[in-house]
Amino acid sequence: MRIGLYPGTFDPITLGHVDIIQRATTLVDRLVIGVAINRDKGPLFTLEQRVAMVEAECAEITRACEVEIVVHPFENLLIDCARDVGARVIVRGLRAVTDFEYEFQMVGMNRALDASVETVFLMADARRQAIASKLVKEIARLGGDVSKFVTPPVRAALEGKFLNGNGVKPG
Repeated sequence: MRIGLYPGTFDPITLGHVDIIQRATTLVDRLVIGVAINRDKGPLFTLEQRVAMVEAECAEITRACEVEIVVHPFENLLIDCARDVGARVIVRGLRAVTDFEYEFQMVGMNRALDASVETVFLMADARRQAIASKLVKEIARLGGDVSKFVTPPVRAALEGKFLNGNGVKPG
């Protein structure tokens, strides 16, 4: 069985993430979505909320394909997470050259830690290249329309965060 790991903070999951997940399912028999517990990033959503959002978004993808999708929170090294879930492939999405520079360094470090785990890069769909969770949160915080970047349930979750006193209320 070919197991792939697609890691990220998914704070929140965007249409760009969904695109990579859909395309990654054509490469593996089981796709593990690794939701990173990254305290340094100070996520907007709790781990439980992020896991629930990813599970909800992946439910439809799972129904449409024959690939098992599992959501797995992790806080250890990415390479250790890959070992924990039995992944031989790490899937990463690339949007721009700046992504490549960071990812290139990560691949080198991961290969030094475990050369048996490969990294596969999927280029973001041209319609999704500008989407970044950080920017989506900023747009939502300032009352902008994020419907082009996230699904309706994620949009509602963002609006709920900012309408409930956790940020600037939309104008």
